[in-house]
Amino acid sequence: MHIPQGTTETLQLELFQPALEAALQPAPDYDVSRWLYVPNRYSEYRYILGTRGERPLICVGINPSTAAPDDLDPTLQSVERIARSNGYDSFLMFNVYAQRATRPDDMEPSCNAALHAENRQAFRYLLSLSNSPSVWAAWGNIILKRDYLMDCMRDFAADGAAAGARWYTAGPLLKSGQPHHPLYLKGDTRLLDFDIEAYLKRR
Repeated sequence: MHIPQGTTETLQLELFQPALEAALQPAPDYDVSRWLYVPNRYSEYRYILGTRGERPLICVGINPSTAAPDDLDPTLQSVERIARSNGYDSFLMFNVYAQRATRPDDMEPSCNAALHAENRQAFRYLLSLSNSPSVWAAWGNIILKRDYLMDCMRDFAADGAAAGARWYTAGPLLKSGQPHHPLYLKGDTRLLDFDIEAYLKRR
C-alpha cells in the first residue's frame, strides 16, 4: 500500500521531458525494450507505466498506486488483458492525477498545478505515439473523490481532441454515468465508443 508522505508541493518534481529521456536509457531493474516507466524509479508520483508496441491502448485511470515494471497490480493486470483481447499489442497506463495513493481518499485535497502541467506533457507524449490514438476512459466513480479531477480531465480531453484521439469505455457506463474501473471487468470485455465531450458537458 502506498500512502503519500505529504503533499506533492513539498517535492522537487522531476520534469516529464528529462524523466522520459532517462526512462529510454537501459535500466538495471527492468527491460526498457519492453517497458515504459516514467519516472524510471519508484517515487511519490508516476507519469506513465506501460508496455511498448506498435498499436498501444492508452488507459486513463485516476491515480497510480504501487505498480512497477514486472510487478503489475491487479488493476493493471486487468488493463493488459483487456487491451490484448481488443486487438492492441500493448497498453500505456496514464492517470488523471499523477500522485501515488493506494486509497484515492489519500490523494491531496488540492491540485498541484506544476504536477498537472508535467502530467499533461506525459499525456501529449502518449498521444503522439499513434497516428490515431485510442484512449480508454477507465476511472469509475473515483473521479468524484476530488473536485479538481474533472478540471484536469477537461484538459486531457482537449489534448485528445487536438490529437484526433478516439475514446472508449470498457462495457456500458455505470448507473452513475461514469466509465467502469478495470479491476472487476472480465478479460474479454469489449471496448465501446465513448463521447468524452458529451460526458464532460453533463458534469
